Amino acid sequence: MKIAYQGIEGSYSESCAKEIYPDCKTIPCKTFDEVFTKANQDEEVRAMIPESNKTTGNIGLEYLIFKYRLNIYEEKFYPIRHHLLGLPGTKIQDIKNVYSHAQGLSQCSNFIKKNNFVENVRADTAGSAKYISENKIKNEAAIASKQSAKIYNLDILASNIEDEKGNVTRFLLMGKPILQPELKNKKYITSFLFKLKDKPAALYSALSGFAIQGVNLTKLQSYPEKNSFSSYFFLCDLDGHIEEPKVQKSLEELGLHCEDFHVLGVFTSDKFREK
Repeated sequence: MKIAYQGIEGSYSESCAKEIYPDCKTIPCKTFDEVFTKANQDEEVRAMIPESNKTTGNIGLEYLIFKYRLNIYEEKFYPIRHHLLGLPGTKIQDIKNVYSHAQGLSQCSNFIKKNNFVENVRADTAGSAKYISENKIKNEAAIASKQSAKIYNLDILASNIEDEKGNVTRFLLMGKPILQPELKNKKYITSFLFKLKDKPAALYSALSGFAIQGVNLTKLQSYPEKNSFSSYFFLCDLDGHIEEPKVQKSLEELGLHCEDFHVLGVFTSDKFREK
């Protein structure tokens, strides 16, 4: 299997891909749009996408999910352990500037404030570690993974510096082919997007079917349509398989109120949800 991800070797996205599929071939990409494009153009390529984080919320890639409408095959709640990485021999007292992805900086904000570090946003965590390794400036450090420390020959100056010790990111494995698991005695998630017709109380009416059928919505997120703040798409997850009668009836009712509706995927619920 080939899995595209944003960042370089040592990123959390790559580590997550390797944990799920140890023998996969990973494809580093500079941007998330490039990740989606590769999966959209090659049916053999999958995209590993960080969708949301327990500490900081949504990653902000909804516009790409709407744009490409790739199929979701799998979700993985992956633990994120951030570390402060510096040049060999560096002490934490030497550090003035810290580099990382915006999410990494945000997830370690308490540690950063406590040490009066100056934040510097870069494209990814592993790329920040590589930058520190190549530039060799002793008062600079990166917030990245333990794997990045090994790859780029850096010392771990402080471990597990994230604000929330149960820090977890939800990753989605996506691709072009439409693949759907058979309905068995398992817990499933059905993910879909929709755009409502322009009429009063449209959202209330559209969601009523889920309440009537007893279907639990685990995610409902709005995102403005391109060049508009009056028209919105909604990204939604529900507990259940699309072939279950109550789910089918709920989605049929929703469809009556939509001018656009698209199923993104049906996949097995990660066991992390049971914790």
